[in-house]
Amino acid sequence: MTDQHIIVFDGVCLLCSRWVRFILKHDHHAHFRLAAMQTATGKRLLEEHGLDPADPASFLLLESGRGYTDTDALARILVQLGARRWKVAGWLIAVTPRFARDLAYRFVARHRYRIFGKSDTCLLPAADDAYRFLD
Repeated sequence: MTDQHIIVFDGVCLLCSRWVRFILKHDHHAHFRLAAMQTATGKRLLEEHGLDPADPASFLLLESGRGYTDTDALARILVQLGARRWKVAGWLIAVTPRFARDLAYRFVARHRYRIFGKSDTCLLPAADDAYRFLD
């Protein structure tokens, strides 16, 4: 699993579910694999990278076994989607001072359920995308 690019996300967060659908739509080469933090694989990966699976403050991006969180993960994913507009967005995030971008990110992450809502069940992938999900 260390050579894959894996995104661990909150499967019941509606904002996170939108983010996953965005990735599925724009990741034309199926570069990223996905794991909900509510699954055994997602929990294990979060724990291995120092994030609390019961209350993660961020999603996790794993690239070749190395973990990225917050806006570092967001920028890296956007750049790798390939389209020029997503690369530019990723670069703009990356050049913004970390304290400012992470402050905004963490505010949204802490209040994501209140702002965007929460589902009773995890996002279920469409049959065509099921192979991209771990667990």
